[in-house]
Amino acid sequence: MTHIRIATRRSPLALWQAEYVARELKRLDASVTTELVKIVTRGDKILDVPLAKVGGKGLFTKEIDEALLDGRADIAVHSMKDVPTELPAGTSIRANPKREDPRDAIATVTGGNLDTLPAGARIGTSSLRRIAQLKERYPHFTFVSIRGNIQTRLSKLGKEVDAVILAAAGVRRMGMAGQMHAFLDTDTLLPAVAQGTLGIQTRDADDAINALVDRLNDEETVWRTKAERAFLARLEGGCQVPIAAHATLRDGRLHLRGLVGAVDGSRMIRREISGAASDAERLGVTLADQVLDAGGREILEALYAREIE
Repeated sequence: MTHIRIATRRSPLALWQAEYVARELKRLDASVTTELVKIVTRGDKILDVPLAKVGGKGLFTKEIDEALLDGRADIAVHSMKDVPTELPAGTSIRANPKREDPRDAIATVTGGNLDTLPAGARIGTSSLRRIAQLKERYPHFTFVSIRGNIQTRLSKLGKEVDAVILAAAGVRRMGMAGQMHAFLDTDTLLPAVAQGTLGIQTRDADDAINALVDRLNDEETVWRTKAERAFLARLEGGCQVPIAAHATLRDGRLHLRGLVGAVDGSRMIRREISGAASDAERLGVTLADQVLDAGGREILEALYAREIE
């Protein structure tokens, strides 16, 4: 029998994700037993400040990394969009199960999509990626920073905000898709890097656990995630920066779109690239260089300079 301790955040969605991985491990090996090691991260503690102002990488992963490294946990389950591109030595993201819907979803007081909202409508989101893209297309909206789990954010609808934007993957996993009024296509709102993808992190030296976790990989999800995260790594960005990327895979060909935007929506650098799936990481780096050379570098430098001030 193998007993596997799974480190996870305490939010309802994080617990759902960890329990899903536990079920999948037991499906692969009926002798496996599991327990959840529930951890509060720094990002979970700071709810009254927009993520972009908190700063730092690993806001939702550092304490979980520590539990893995000090032996309190055997594996960790993350939302990949929260995972820094550099991991602690001796650990790796070992598996990416099949990706859920990578798009964003919206609930509105009008019961419709963004186009049904009036000028001055208050859009609830703390994501600079969402704000930058929506300000370009909908300059007449105002944006209100809201944090917390899905239920907390939806509770603000009709009170503090006129619309709430959430990751579609989260609301689908929590069985709350019916509370959303529209799912936004990727032309309207390019997703966060690896949005909808789970990552299972392990210690490199745990051969028996790694052999089991390896079997949870979904090949298409792995290639798409590699491309998007290579794009992010080359830009040296985090989940609090207006960077977006979305990869699709068809017949062995990977198509990757990426952007860097000014927070006020005044500039949006978009590029795309295609190539063999096996070149996923190279495609991500190449696309990032194209975005940087086209003006993305100036946008990011200006953003980081403001953070230092």
